[in-house]
Amino acid sequence: MESLDRYDIAILQQLQANARLTNAELAQRVGLSAAPCWRRVRALEEAGIISGYRAEIDRHKIGLGVLAFVRLDAESLSRELTREMEAAIACLPEVVSCHYISGSGIFELQVVARDLDGFSQFARDVLLNLPNVKDMHTSFSLGQVKAGAALPLAHLQRKGGG
Repeated sequence: MESLDRYDIAILQQLQANARLTNAELAQRVGLSAAPCWRRVRALEEAGIISGYRAEIDRHKIGLGVLAFVRLDAESLSRELTREMEAAIACLPEVVSCHYISGSGIFELQVVARDLDGFSQFARDVLLNLPNVKDMHTSFSLGQVKAGAALPLAHLQRKGGG
């Protein structure tokens, strides 16, 4: 897709607020008929702008009381060793998010666990034994202020999104 117009932006806003809308409901909310709305949603998906749909689950209600932010430092920054590290991290379901970071460390992970003992065991048995890990620094969430928020789209409207 070359550029997003006001209908595309409206579709994105509505789907971020409620991805369970039927196509008919979505079309009505953005001011289109059903067929053009469906075509636009498909085009947004095919362009990779909409990358998926998922349910947000309250981790506390499923027994995952600990959220840890873990910074991993690497022994070596070689491409091969970093790729090994990436692949190993990607396979861990306890790691719900992983980012390359600037500053100290190479990766910043968000890790969930049932409790502190569970996290401690995971850190000792798994994280510290990942390939190429030199050091690990951990901070724990003491409470959530904001998460799972919709992405801001106002800059798309100012950009001339018709």
